[in-house]
Amino acid sequence: MAALPVGVIGVGALGRHHARHLAAAADARLVGVHDADPVRGRAVASSCGSRFYGDLDALLADVEAVTIAVPTPAHAEVGLRALSRRRAVLMEKPLAASLDEADSLVEEARRHGVPLVVGHVERFNRAIRAARPYLGDPRYLESDRLAPFQLRGTDVAVVLDLMIHDLDLILNLTGGAAPVEVRASGVAVLSPHLDMANARVEFPSGAVANVTASRMARERVRRLRIFQPDGYLSLDLGDGTGEFMRLREGWRESGGQRLEEIVERVVLSAPEADALALELASFVRVASGQAESVVTGVEGRAALALALEVTEAIQRTPVPGPHR
Repeated sequence: MAALPVGVIGVGALGRHHARHLAAAADARLVGVHDADPVRGRAVASSCGSRFYGDLDALLADVEAVTIAVPTPAHAEVGLRALSRRRAVLMEKPLAASLDEADSLVEEARRHGVPLVVGHVERFNRAIRAARPYLGDPRYLESDRLAPFQLRGTDVAVVLDLMIHDLDLILNLTGGAAPVEVRASGVAVLSPHLDMANARVEFPSGAVANVTASRMARERVRRLRIFQPDGYLSLDLGDGTGEFMRLREGWRESGGQRLEEIVERVVLSAPEADALALELASFVRVASGQAESVVTGVEGRAALALALEVTEAIQRTPVPGPHR
């Protein structure tokens, strides 16, 4: 098949990597990029051997698919322009700034019969890929996503900036059902929006997730622990590594006393690969009609809904006054 003509809209901190990977893809042809900053746009286009488009509609006329990595408040406007032209879209997370905007994107994609994919890149994380064969019926999930403070991303709360990655993973791992209860707390310290948040989410199945996100940490931490009836998975999403702990067969009859005699430790492994490159390669296959979407617009909308529910739960939590 001929290489898919694609474009990148927004080539800032993340979008420039979209352009880099797509320029190197064998089954895609990076036609050009568009950015509100023409200096940045021309620099990225030049580094990728493609063209800078100052006019968004001109870029849309020359491609069949686009990835969109503009600031969240502009997701709906830019996404709708692309979808209305029947262009396949990969929208960076979160899908939109509100559920109404997310619904408009999902409906526009449905109306025109074109793919709307959401960039929840952790679905392609090496540790998640390695854990898939061992996943069963999660009963309790615990995630920690901590990062040092930086100005990029502070246009939204940490729930939409960082926690939403884990909320999407948890929804996917627990079957996708909407939660029955969300309790949360958080605080804004270094920006006008929440910089730290913790949520306890309960699902109809009885599964419970405890999720923490912070952009005030000294070190980066991205960990996910999954407890299920047949064992326990501990995943380091930062390193892409993990392990599965499960009871050994016949452990009762063996008479073992030490933990290592009772529990088997399985080191999880998956092929080394850049998660963003895998995500973009998947999108190209989806846009070419060769594969189903890994993260659909509907799933992106569900992750956004849960993130907004967490934010609302925090806003409902009373803030204690000073001690006397």
